Amino acid sequence: MRAQLTERVLRGLYSAALYILAPITLYHLIWRGFRQRAYFQRWNERYASYPAVAAPTPLWLHAVSVGEVNAAAPLVTRLLHDHPGLRLVVTTITPTGSERVQALWGDAVVHVYLPYDLPGAVARFLDHFKPALALIVETELWPNLLFACRDRGIPAHILNARLSARSLRGYRVLDPLIRRALRGVHLIAAQSDEDARRFIKLGARADRVVVTGNLKFDTLPVDNTDFVREFRGHRGIGPTWIAASTHEDEESAVIEAHLAVLQAYPDALLLWAPRHPERFRAVAQRAADAGLSVAMRSGQRWPGVGGGAQVFVIDTLGELARFYACAKVAFVGGSLQPVGGHNLLEPAATGTAILSGPHLHNFADIAKRLQEADAMRIVEDPPALGAALVELFADEEVRERMAANAQLLLQAGRGALERTMALLEPALPPVGR
Repeated sequence: MRAQLTERVLRGLYSAALYILAPITLYHLIWRGFRQRAYFQRWNERYASYPAVAAPTPLWLHAVSVGEVNAAAPLVTRLLHDHPGLRLVVTTITPTGSERVQALWGDAVVHVYLPYDLPGAVARFLDHFKPALALIVETELWPNLLFACRDRGIPAHILNARLSARSLRGYRVLDPLIRRALRGVHLIAAQSDEDARRFIKLGARADRVVVTGNLKFDTLPVDNTDFVREFRGHRGIGPTWIAASTHEDEESAVIEAHLAVLQAYPDALLLWAPRHPERFRAVAQRAADAGLSVAMRSGQRWPGVGGGAQVFVIDTLGELARFYACAKVAFVGGSLQPVGGHNLLEPAATGTAILSGPHLHNFADIAKRLQEADAMRIVEDPPALGAALVELFADEEVRERMAANAQLLLQAGRGALERTMALLEPALPPVGR
């Protein structure tokens, strides 16, 4: 009784704080909208207001943005294949995640934005779609959402779950609330032993936490042969590297590194894919201001690649893996500043030598395994990045060995999909529910 009272008080305080802060969500959407216009659209979904009554959608999967959607891709594709007719709603938070869902599955799934964690919005979302099973990918711990699933008897599974030491400390601010919310989660399928231990430390029941591995290892390889052939037909064989998923504070480092590369290889080309779409034109301008010749992917298919461009900005979505395959070396951003890194397995899957900064707390397990396998190198600062690029361009044998080691690591890491499916199959709602 006392525990229930404590929970009600904590939930009430948390929800009251969210309602007080609710007007800020509008300012946030407007602010983001000026940087990425898609944030001006579909506000009704953010507050779980839908124009029409929906048929029950018994399976619900949430993946916050592009990275989580890509991680869930093998699982969703398998579910659609093995259970035709099963209605599935996929939620994201970002427009780029939304675009990725549409690109991967189109009308095969229903897609809306996840509503804010307000009790009323959460209730309207669950009333509208009536899911019988909730699948949450990686780490999205919204207390009201988890409590609502528990109270309605909707088993919540956190899949491909990861929790860095930094995130664990961050959640401690809401420790009593998160602890109670996690106690109601039906299953946590963790990426690694360390992730499992952290979830248990955060409050998950030990008997509901299992280690299944990382679903990203099970991403189906894509044949990029034709794309690479076309790229090289325009580009030639000059040294090419890619800076992927970079953040604003890393942009000067990328330019500095490329200037160093150009001193050794005047015909070098930088493929640049910023993490956020609102930075596409900004990085092009920064590169031009540094005296570099710049072309952009949009508008024409291969503008400037064969015409003297030194920087080629990839200002399109869904093509990163293909451009990884075009590069000899990949630098994965979010790692020279304390963001925590981004997906390291995507370049590994394309046979590209990998460089990363030291801030990899979001991918600590994968980063450690790649380093131990001599499939990735860490650079501490922009000069080190430039020096590593020059060194790897000069040594084809080392590049190929790093790429081969990454491929072997990928093959050894597969199996998370089968283990996850084995856990989910008994819980899946019947088709036609």
